[in-house]
Amino acid sequence: MPIYKKVNKDFFKKWTREMAYVLGFFAADGYMTINKRGAHFWNIQINDKDLLEEIKKSIKSEHKISVRIKKRKEEKTSYRLQIGSKEMYEDLYNLGMRQNKTKSLTVPKVPDKYFRHFVRGYFDGDGHVWMGVINKERKTAHIVIQTVFTSCSEKFLKSIKMRLEKNDVFKGVLRKWKGNYFRLVYSIYGSLNLYNFMYNDLSLSKLFLNRKKTVFERYMKMRL
Repeated sequence: MPIYKKVNKDFFKKWTREMAYVLGFFAADGYMTINKRGAHFWNIQINDKDLLEEIKKSIKSEHKISVRIKKRKEEKTSYRLQIGSKEMYEDLYNLGMRQNKTKSLTVPKVPDKYFRHFVRGYFDGDGHVWMGVINKERKTAHIVIQTVFTSCSEKFLKSIKMRLEKNDVFKGVLRKWKGNYFRLVYSIYGSLNLYNFMYNDLSLSKLFLNRKKTVFERYMKMRL
């Protein structure tokens, strides 16, 4: 008789801060599969084991996190959480997620109350924040910050941009980039507003990548 590992199968049925974050992260770094026997799985594979552990806790999963050892020096060790649940698979499908979602990805109908958590989840998966110095050759150099969301779906990033503007996060620039993907870029003003938007209302939540959050905070300290 098979032993079924526990998981909160109702997790994607009701909007919560945790659900919105995990859905955002899944939109960036998750994928869905159906094996030859018809079993349904949803998976998240990332390099940050601590965050994956927090995601596992939030869905009350007893599934084991597997390790993919790097094969080349430039690669990082990655970690995968695989959940076998047709019910959760179908919930994700109803929220707009697909097996081949790379180009067809759309923003689910996330309630305004939870949109900041969805954006933070996607940012932790497919976002980047950079801080550095420009105009070094001049008398007055400037410390700048830039925040980027990446996707192969232009429609997805356009929707993110529009909803962020409704939450007073402006000045995003959407561009087609090298290769077949798009970037939504925010410079100083937009990045600071994004920080306030994404990291407000964290309370006791540990669902965020501290290394990205820290870049914003280092920049703000240097501006003082």
